[in-house]
Amino acid sequence: MSIDKFNSEGYYDPTAYEALSAVEKEEQALRAFRPIVYICSPFSGDVEGNVKAAQRYSRFAVDKGFIPIAPHLLFPQFLNENIPAERQLGLFFGNALMSKCTEVWVFGSTISAGMSAEIKRAKWKNYRLRYFNENCEEV
Repeated sequence: MSIDKFNSEGYYDPTAYEALSAVEKEEQALRAFRPIVYICSPFSGDVEGNVKAAQRYSRFAVDKGFIPIAPHLLFPQFLNENIPAERQLGLFFGNALMSKCTEVWVFGSTISAGMSAEIKRAKWKNYRLRYFNENCEEV
């Protein structure tokens, strides 16, 4: 612990020590817990632009104190979107990850076919859905 039991003049100060220790423990607990959120945003179409947007949305989640899961940033690195069986496998993997998340965050004004499937599943499983525009403002 970084709190000293003695004050700046060298005197034992248990009241200040206990108060500051409690504050420090609370801050550590807040830093330690970060809920996981599922990032739902377009991938197909303008893939390069959509990947950059998903990265920005993921950073937004981090800055808000969450752990983002964005399957469309991970799985296309080793699964081919153009092979239907691999696309389905990626969607299946995404569903498995979604089940570990506390919320599903939907970004943008365009809902792609993949996003629509994710939103439908989230509603069916009764997951909490939150909607954001392209500027990360909740709508």
